[in-house]
Amino acid sequence: MRNIWLFLAALILSAPVLGGAPPALAQEQTPQQTPEDRVLGKADAPITIFEYASLTCPHCAAFDRETLPKVKENWIDTGKAKLIFRDFPLDGLALRAAMLARCAPPDRFYGFIDTLFQSQQTWEHAKDPMEALEHIARLGGMTEEQFKSCMKNEQVSNAVVGSETLAQKEYGVNSTPTFFINGTKIEGAQPYDAFDKALTAALPKS
Repeated sequence: MRNIWLFLAALILSAPVLGGAPPALAQEQTPQQTPEDRVLGKADAPITIFEYASLTCPHCAAFDRETLPKVKENWIDTGKAKLIFRDFPLDGLALRAAMLARCAPPDRFYGFIDTLFQSQQTWEHAKDPMEALEHIARLGGMTEEQFKSCMKNEQVSNAVVGSETLAQKEYGVNSTPTFFINGTKIEGAQPYDAFDKALTAALPKS
């Protein structure tokens, strides 16, 4: 009897698992530019920098203050690179701030992003953060009615949340800031020297 059980056990262990072997994990993809993206720099720049950031993230604000100005001067303004900012809000207030920037005219988008990062400590920790955001909106040329309408705009809200969801599922983004330089993933607010090195490596070989 024992030999029969051993024989049956061997058959079970050697039989293929129903459905075959588990599929290999899908590789992380890299972002691609879309018509909805707001681009900082020349459209035909050979290097594309995707930045995933939250407007309440202090590390993202540090990058905006300390690294981005040099990247802009040496790479974006010279036509060698372009930047595409994508939303990855870490909280409800970041979502509202992102919506504000998205409601602005395209040519003012990066002005709002920069202002929101530069004044992050002021509006984020204000007694009434929404009132502080409205103040920034007015300084940027929005009326009170436009600001309130923006904050109620479900299409804008869904677009911001959708940007975060897609980044998590498709590109493996789980922290801010996260960058992709011509597909190469960089996490964290790296100093300029690290960015300069990555950008140099991404330049097309002549």
